[in-house]
Amino acid sequence: MRSDGGNLESNEPLFVRFARILRRSIRAGRLKRGTVLLEGHLAQIFGSSRAPVRQALAQLRRDRLVSRFAGRGHIVGPKDAEVRRIELSPDMLNVDPARQKLRKSFAWETIYEAVERAIIHRSVFGRFRVNELELARHYGVGRTVARDVLTRLQSRGMLAKDERQRWTIVSLDRERLINLYEIREHLEPIALRRAMPALDHQWLRQLGKRLARQIEKYPNVSASSMDDLEYDLHVRCLAPCPNKELLGALLQTRCILTLSKHVLGVELDVPEQDPFMAEHLEVIEAILSNRQVDAPKALRNHLRLSRPKVVERLELFRTTYTPPEIPYIS
Repeated sequence: MRSDGGNLESNEPLFVRFARILRRSIRAGRLKRGTVLLEGHLAQIFGSSRAPVRQALAQLRRDRLVSRFAGRGHIVGPKDAEVRRIELSPDMLNVDPARQKLRKSFAWETIYEAVERAIIHRSVFGRFRVNELELARHYGVGRTVARDVLTRLQSRGMLAKDERQRWTIVSLDRERLINLYEIREHLEPIALRRAMPALDHQWLRQLGKRLARQIEKYPNVSASSMDDLEYDLHVRCLAPCPNKELLGALLQTRCILTLSKHVLGVELDVPEQDPFMAEHLEVIEAILSNRQVDAPKALRNHLRLSRPKVVERLELFRTTYTPPEIPYIS
């Protein structure tokens, strides 16, 4: 996986970038064992709100790189490490404020998750309108912030604009879900094959270990952990693919991952059998062995096995969930 150092200007979610920067700083020894990490201080260095920093620290906690401890914040390493209370600097995170243009406003991220959840839940029940002005009023943000959120949801296949340029939720019914899986089955294996030469094997080995741990723990696995593992394979592993048009087409299928994120282990119980992790591990092991035919084949097989499970999950959710009234959805 290509390194971007302290670059904060990519298109992936902020918490993913922050987690990667912190992870590399810990592994490089810039953030030493016992160093206390406070959300507020990190947010100031990154020039962000606290929300993505909080998510990044939660991800590092799952990776066992940081821990909660008796004091405020998190500590690098285990909770019983000797505490080092020092003032963090951009250099420790390999972020150069004189060279990097750090973004100062992330207002859209404070409301994105809630809006995404509302939109994907409602998409299962058909087409609905989303009122941009009402959305801004509901969350007490400006129209620009509301539009930024809706534009991101549009890029992920959850929203569209009708002939009068009004925001409309794209229905996620059984037929569309099957069609999106057909696209994924064709394109994701190609993207993986093209991405394989650029993938970081150290990161892949860590991912394989995380998958193995979660398989052992299943079904005592959190919804956020499962979502992160899905994102690892279907987004992060494909990201180095040099064909950006192909990745752009796959972005429109991202609503499938979003549905699982906000339904599996949240609104619906996790299934008795591991829904995907053993299949993910097979793909990762094939990549690590440089089996350039087997890795895409294993990914395609995983997608074919996943499709009926997700279709069944969609139908169950539709029959058991009652969407709440939301002022900006009509």
